[in-house]
Amino acid sequence: MMLQFLPNKLSLLLIVLFLFGTACKKEEVLEEVQVTETTNQDTDDTAISLEGELQISDFVWEGLNTYYYWQEDVPNLTDSKTSDEKAYAQFISENAEPEAFFQSLLHENDRFSWIQDDYEELENLLQGIYATNGVEFGLTLACSNCDEVVGYVKYILEGSDADGKNIQRGDFFSGVNGITLTRNNYRELLLSDELTYTLNMANVEGGAIVTNGVDVELTKEENFETNPVQVYKTIETSVGKMGYIMYNQFVGEKSPELNQVFGDLKSQGITELILDLRYNGGGSVRNCIELASMITGQFNNEVFSKEQWNSKLEAFLIERYGEESLTDRFVDKLAENDEAINSLNLNRVVIIATSDSASASELLINSLSPYIEVTHVGEQTVGKNVGSITVYDYIDNDRTKNPDHKYAMQPIVLKIANKEDYADYADGLEPDNPIEEDITNMGILGNPDEPLLASAINALTGTGKRSIAKPAHSRDLLIQDPLLLKIKGMHLDKSLFNDQGKR
Repeated sequence: MMLQFLPNKLSLLLIVLFLFGTACKKEEVLEEVQVTETTNQDTDDTAISLEGELQISDFVWEGLNTYYYWQEDVPNLTDSKTSDEKAYAQFISENAEPEAFFQSLLHENDRFSWIQDDYEELENLLQGIYATNGVEFGLTLACSNCDEVVGYVKYILEGSDADGKNIQRGDFFSGVNGITLTRNNYRELLLSDELTYTLNMANVEGGAIVTNGVDVELTKEENFETNPVQVYKTIETSVGKMGYIMYNQFVGEKSPELNQVFGDLKSQGITELILDLRYNGGGSVRNCIELASMITGQFNNEVFSKEQWNSKLEAFLIERYGEESLTDRFVDKLAENDEAINSLNLNRVVIIATSDSASASELLINSLSPYIEVTHVGEQTVGKNVGSITVYDYIDNDRTKNPDHKYAMQPIVLKIANKEDYADYADGLEPDNPIEEDITNMGILGNPDEPLLASAINALTGTGKRSIAKPAHSRDLLIQDPLLLKIKGMHLDKSLFNDQGKR
């Protein structure tokens, strides 16, 4: 199936849709976007050839012009830009640096689109595969009037280099390789391509963070495959058996493993569920819908979410495939292997979500709320009510990627609403039971006394709200997680059209 809206260009775009945190139906491929070759060849000696490095900027413009959610609001993405081939070629030649060109075409409201010079790294990132030593950390300024930065450990990845070493959740570090962390050097020291470094650990003493003489050497494993289920267990409470799952990224390929976790909890007879998304920045919409269907089960084939694309793409989808093409529904089988979903058929759920929770995490809360009682424990979320796709530069109908470069884009392409058409939470979702995570008193994940989990248990057992002090270290000093800044979002990761051209 060929979609004919692109102007006369000399390339063929094949777009793989990823909605960082978007819906089941679009973890997806817009199968073939045919671009008709130019028939009026310009013989002027001054004509600019869009080959070599310029073909990357040409690819950037074509992809954003077709799929970008705010395309109509960005003057340089107007369709008329290609009406004069020579002027268009001149425009591309004046924007030969892909990253800068991409940034110049983004709408002022866009906080999440990005471009990557290696699509393999992007693909791995979306699947929870990246270079890591296993220390998942946060960063904070040491004080309100200083430049010193301190790291704190959120959790350790099982099977990683850090697993079993002298470092655990709640630990602090103030330096790397003997160099004190600051606003100016933390990225270079912690986020560089260097695989091995030593963390200089620290303690909190009287409100101050001081080095303690402990050093932990760590080595990153490239292409480490993370398990998004960090913890799961059953907890005996006054209202019966309660299931607890900490889920840290929505990964479509991991749905079978998540389904097994739900099957195990179901076999143990749980009657309540606490889903911990405090560190979950988003991911696959398909996985999000399948998770919602595991929590429930009684709403199979009912509307989970509704998609809002740019007007020309939305008009095309409706004309060709009908209004239903913009709707995502609860399911009873996994897309990955057609396995029956282990549904709990619950009528309520408690979800722990914080300022690190975004996109698919927010989609889950927003889209479940019209159906069951959802209690949000924690903090105000990020406010990512939009989704992205992965855009590749394909050169033929066999999905052959352009051999001249490895660029791919992850632009925002749609907004997602729940069945009641509510999608206006760009400022984040407010918690029902507010509680901030105190980095000086983090507790043990899965332990009923861990502060956020204890508050969630109280919400289910009805034992009343706990009196919880404000964190000893102000959360206003926290520095946004650099990795989460990139991966926050929803992504569509399945074929948008099947072989018969049906969605």
